[in-house]
Amino acid sequence: MSDSLNAPETPQPAETVPGAGSHHTPGVSVRHTRTKGEPRFPDGPQADPAGSHFERRIRSFQPRRSRVTAGQADALQRLWPKWGLDIDGQRVIDLAELFGNAHPVVLEIGFGMGEATAQMAAEDPGTDILAVDVHTPGQGNLLNLADQQGLSNVRVGNGDAIILLREMLTPDSLDGLRVYFPDPWPKKRHHKRRLIQPEFLDLAATRLRPGAVVHCATDWEPYAEQMLDVLTAHPEFENTQAEGGFAPRPGHRPLTRFEGQGLDKGHVVNDLLFRRVQHRVRQSEQHRLESPR
Repeated sequence: MSDSLNAPETPQPAETVPGAGSHHTPGVSVRHTRTKGEPRFPDGPQADPAGSHFERRIRSFQPRRSRVTAGQADALQRLWPKWGLDIDGQRVIDLAELFGNAHPVVLEIGFGMGEATAQMAAEDPGTDILAVDVHTPGQGNLLNLADQQGLSNVRVGNGDAIILLREMLTPDSLDGLRVYFPDPWPKKRHHKRRLIQPEFLDLAATRLRPGAVVHCATDWEPYAEQMLDVLTAHPEFENTQAEGGFAPRPGHRPLTRFEGQGLDKGHVVNDLLFRRVQHRVRQSEQHRLESPR
């Protein structure tokens, strides 16, 4: 979950990378001093895949560097070429080719350490999950979980999900969108950084097939109310709840460790489930279709 982006950055020793000339104990992070310009993981995710190709926008996430265990580093080195995707905005992705099948694809934005993502993938092998985050330890952990559990329906994206949606996905290519516990940016001056905004939904709507479900969850009640207002007002989405309002937590969303900590503190977790409506026919097109031939 994207709660991994909420904690403040703390100075950590640089990581080792497999093949650096030392032996590692699984699960233990070790020191490795990289020379200037040396990539963090030579065969893993890029530090800034989009680089200077695109104008910098107001970011809805806060990248942070933190300790990577030897097991996570090993997974990044071994599995990134197979299951990883750097979001560089330089090509359009064929999702069927990326996953090797024609299953429905759900985009998950922000997955933290990936435990819930792996659980959802294991319980629904007929759905492919493209999980995007910028947290390197979480990327390595999710790859490791997918490898250990034999999950072939997970791909891990590294970078800005907006660039992925805008530049790399085709219209109507997604069957769902999940945004669980995004950074709430609680200070009023930072509200513009919140992900769920009308402009984001405008973009997401172009990539979601009719009937696709947007599923959001947050334990920050003011943000939940904003999400509800924005989604309710958007013409391309309808609430799956007949009476409107928030939805009960569906069975397919696992109770995460972060969520449990919030509940222990008395936080209220709200789920929102909105469906992409059918494409509306433009008035000129409707007139053409209704005109007698």
